[in-house]
Amino acid sequence: MKDKFKSSSSSGSCFYFLGFFGAAYYFISTAAGFWLGVGGFFKAVVWPVFFVYEAFRFLEI
Repeated sequence: MKDKFKSSSSSGSCFYFLGFFGAAYYFISTAAGFWLGVGGFFKAVVWPVFFVYEAFRFLEI
């Protein structure tokens, strides 16, 4: 019975990977130095947190 309700998160993982790749490319390419590029990499890792926060704030949830 557990197999019947087994869910897959592959579409969410794909979306996150594409978003991470795009954000990393943007933040690193606009960095003026090495450490700003490292900071851009970390921004790319956590961008979904800010996206969801702003979406909830916009929707007044």
